Amino acid sequence: MTAEERRNLRAFQDYVIKILDPTYILSYMSPWFKDDEVQYIRAEKNNKGTMEAASLFLKFLLELQEEGWFRGFLDALAHAGYSGLYEAIESWDFQTIERLEEYRSLLKRLQPEFKTTVNPKDILPEVSKCLISQECEEIMQVCSNKGLMAGAEKMVECFLRSDKENWPKTLKLALDKEESKFSELWTVDKEVSHIYTPVKPRNYQLELALPAKEGKNTIICAPTGCGKTFVSLLICEHHLKKFPQGQKGKVVFFAVQLPVYEQQKSVFSNYFERLGYKVAGVSGATSENVSVKQIVENNDIIILTPQILVNSLKNGTIPSLSVFTLMIFDECHNTGKHHPYNMIMFNYLDQKLGGSSDPLPQVIGLTASVGIGDAKSTAEAVEYICRLCASLDTSVIATVKDNLEELEEIVYKPQKFFRKVESRTTDRFKCIISQLMRETESLAKSIFDEIGTITLEGISQIQNREFGTQKYEQWIVTVQKACTVFQLPDKDEESRICKALFLYTSHLRKYNDALIINEHARMKDALDYLKDFFTNVRAAGFDEIEQDLTRRFEEKLQKLESVSMDPSNENPKLKDLCFILQEEYHLNPESRTILFVKTRALVDALKKWIEENSELSFLKPGILTGRGKTNQNTGMTLPAQKCALDAFRTNGDKKILIATSVADEGIDIAECNLVILYEYVGNVIKMIQTRGRGRARGSKCFLLTSNAVVIEKEKINIYKEKMMNDSISMLQTWNEAVFKEKVLQIQIQEKVIRDRQGKVEPVPDKENKKLLCRKCKAFACYTVDIRVVEECHYTVVGDAFRKCFVSKLHPKPKSFGYFEKRAKIFCARPNCSHDWGIHVKYKIFEIPVIKIESFVVEDIATGAQKLYAKWKDFHFEKIPFDAKEMSK
Repeated sequence: MTAEERRNLRAFQDYVIKILDPTYILSYMSPWFKDDEVQYIRAEKNNKGTMEAASLFLKFLLELQEEGWFRGFLDALAHAGYSGLYEAIESWDFQTIERLEEYRSLLKRLQPEFKTTVNPKDILPEVSKCLISQECEEIMQVCSNKGLMAGAEKMVECFLRSDKENWPKTLKLALDKEESKFSELWTVDKEVSHIYTPVKPRNYQLELALPAKEGKNTIICAPTGCGKTFVSLLICEHHLKKFPQGQKGKVVFFAVQLPVYEQQKSVFSNYFERLGYKVAGVSGATSENVSVKQIVENNDIIILTPQILVNSLKNGTIPSLSVFTLMIFDECHNTGKHHPYNMIMFNYLDQKLGGSSDPLPQVIGLTASVGIGDAKSTAEAVEYICRLCASLDTSVIATVKDNLEELEEIVYKPQKFFRKVESRTTDRFKCIISQLMRETESLAKSIFDEIGTITLEGISQIQNREFGTQKYEQWIVTVQKACTVFQLPDKDEESRICKALFLYTSHLRKYNDALIINEHARMKDALDYLKDFFTNVRAAGFDEIEQDLTRRFEEKLQKLESVSMDPSNENPKLKDLCFILQEEYHLNPESRTILFVKTRALVDALKKWIEENSELSFLKPGILTGRGKTNQNTGMTLPAQKCALDAFRTNGDKKILIATSVADEGIDIAECNLVILYEYVGNVIKMIQTRGRGRARGSKCFLLTSNAVVIEKEKINIYKEKMMNDSISMLQTWNEAVFKEKVLQIQIQEKVIRDRQGKVEPVPDKENKKLLCRKCKAFACYTVDIRVVEECHYTVVGDAFRKCFVSKLHPKPKSFGYFEKRAKIFCARPNCSHDWGIHVKYKIFEIPVIKIESFVVEDIATGAQKLYAKWKDFHFEKIPFDAKEMSK
């Protein structure tokens, strides 16, 4: 059971609670559950109900630490007959179960009629395959003991929990067979889940769509929550319908963030499939399992994360952008520098300026804010916006002008409040942790004293770093990178020193994280964060250095516990946050809030604080964070993100969502009337995005900070927003031909610079190099033994390499293309176990696949060492994988 699966199960527990009667699977779970827990679950069902029992069952389940319980749980579901739930959990895809929700709602509404008109005994033989066998027995028992109406009530209760995709249809057939009156009420349209109720577009939406409908390349700039996605549906429908008989349009819609991609795929599918168009999508999460070429060829509308198209253009899977007739860029303000949007548009502009006769697609950009970069004046802001238009080949910026009153009725601009809050005047927790950090720094410095004159760049400045800051975190990253390529003649000594420095800096990073949590949340949460870390340290290698560092922490633990439990050390910032929330919910108990914070650790800490605060626990907080990994912590998985968003939209009990920047852009979050920026401020784009999340009438936006500079920065952002709007208004007065010429001149200048930079093709270095483990510097292989598989995967041939790693079964084995992921591989040196990659079956071959970021590259001749984050940056002679060579 991986931590990811545990997190997913926790994220999807609402579905499980709605469906599962745990008493049906307890007998299969006996190896994992104690007798008293089993009795407790049964009692909970009898006293409070099935859902409460399921909730208790999951609580016990998620606390289990024994090996194999997750598989045991899945097997128990299969044995008991919960096939739908089994499949949903195995694939972490609950869409099928979600689609049954409207039938459950309908059956709940019709329950009074069902129990008075349906004889459950008559239809039970026909519908039994959609129920659990024990449920069928219980229905018959209730009919015998309490009568047919009670039996019908019991049957409804069982259907409401059914996880079988076809139960609505099966029930319909059974009712028809018995010629039941209820059959007239129970209408089952297999497309019911995908019905899109046509919505009449508002006048301001038609105004925004007009230039694009006229075929012009357009940036649509309009506030968050005004329905820009709906505007893009109108443009898309108009575009596809304009083609004469025998010709077809092809639309691609780009979304950068995965939750936005998932959401837009669903919206476009629901809208266009009823019109007979084919819609499909490919993202980084699904690209391994599908053919991008076929998806593009076989569909009318394709939703993509942009890197997919960048890769496909690069490897020739998609020959050119001419296969599309319309490209829509969501959150188009991202089109700059090396962003995938810009890579796509470089391809487009090369085709445009290269005189190609192939037609180019129409381009549409959607954004709440085009931004103004570092502009200090309106003239500089105009120039910045012109450059964005040049990047997207647009000469029209569509904003709402004629229908502003209607727009303001729909999108309410929240009132903005700045609240300066106080920090703790004295902070004993910070004093103790700072002392531990100074000790750890001294230990790190003593390593350098051992080796005399050899120092690492930046170590000398160690005392000038301020603990508990982002700057300190950056310094740690710099030192760790320097450690990785640090060299000594004695390789064992080099390995020992590098490992020691990694351990010291890793502990310093955790202490730094804890100080950031302590600054903005409770001391208790910061201490819990450290205790969890040291528990994990104990469970892993736990060498002498780790033992020493753990002992030092444990010596201070009692004092830290005492300080964190002292009420006088309560964080005054939290008192202010609590006051605002109480005040707002007193004024409006139905308030919906998004609380933005800077880091994931803070999200978790504030969630715990709300849940454990008797005055706020009624808010039942949900969380939304990004998917990437930071500091070895995995982000939220895509299923967990979807589940969090769905819960906030549909579950009235969840009144607050605590989020990092992932909720800034594009994700359709339910109307909320309170946005709180807790020590959270960004650029003008970020400000407009986050403020735009407060969509409800009378909404408010609070900025809470102890830093006066942050309030000043936010006021500058408000001024920049005005400058941006003035600049757009000025550009809209320009003659379109003049605007087009300005855009063309920028494009020509940019292409000259791009071509100059791009012509220098890196020459592959043919000299043999060594790959060493990045953590312990153990030798791994030579570059001459590396082979490239399918253009982007790297393996090592020869038996020597197999002795350098150990493998463990992969926690999530899966197949993609010709590959079957089977195991993870790690450095074989004792006390290292650094993750080197995976072991796969490729066609008929069992091969390791390594990742370059796990290694240091050493020049054999000079001994110089280098780090690479990606294989594409490492310009060595790349030899393709050859089956014949393997056969020898």
